[in-house]
Amino acid sequence: MTGAQAAGQNAGMTHTLLPPRGCSEALSDWPWSVAANGLSLQRCQFDPALLDGSDFARLRIGTVPGVAKRQMEYLAGRYCAAIALRSFGCLNVPGRGDDRAPLWPPGFCGSISHSQGVALAVVGRQSAWRSLGLDLEAQLSDDRARRLCAEILTPAEQQRLQALPDDAHAARVSLTFSLKESLFKALYPLTGVRFYFQDAELLMADRGIAQLRLLKTLSAEWTAGCELPAHHAEIDGQLLSLVAVAAG
Repeated sequence: MTGAQAAGQNAGMTHTLLPPRGCSEALSDWPWSVAANGLSLQRCQFDPALLDGSDFARLRIGTVPGVAKRQMEYLAGRYCAAIALRSFGCLNVPGRGDDRAPLWPPGFCGSISHSQGVALAVVGRQSAWRSLGLDLEAQLSDDRARRLCAEILTPAEQQRLQALPDDAHAARVSLTFSLKESLFKALYPLTGVRFYFQDAELLMADRGIAQLRLLKTLSAEWTAGCELPAHHAEIDGQLLSLVAVAAG
């Protein structure tokens, strides 16, 4: 299934919503070789220097406090989410909860991420997907990866890291960071429990496919030892990861 097909039968509706000033038009994207299976992934580029505050009202997106960069990130992410929802025929825009997480319209779930002038959103119907976690991250430098390694990687992950060539260490630390962020975004809406880098581990990552395991019990369903598949890719020179929890 191509990215255009993944957007749904009403993909033509995506062009009826003009992007915010300073944002490119959202493009349907799917960087993985596996089928999208009813998910819509939308991506745009943005420039905070071109922020126009009137776009919040035009797009029916609630304003957020902060500098122009923070406001533009939020606006661009919600714009991508709105386009993704429209690909399913839903004209709503996700709100903002007390915990600052997106509030999705009834019947839908999704996730939003942004980094270095790129915003993305993924959306699916809850009849097919219980929860989604999406994360976009810039690659860590070698020095920063070394400093953050013990914080992001468990002792077992650090041991497996040593089996990789030295020039691959920063990429693996960066990928682990992104995948665990996506895991949190996917499981927090289902459990209401916050967890951290040491509470999960990356078991494998190869050719865009990864496997994660919980090391902490979050609920009666999501117990220590549960494993979840994930996807990862490089897009616009950054790391993109996705954890999708299927319904049923």
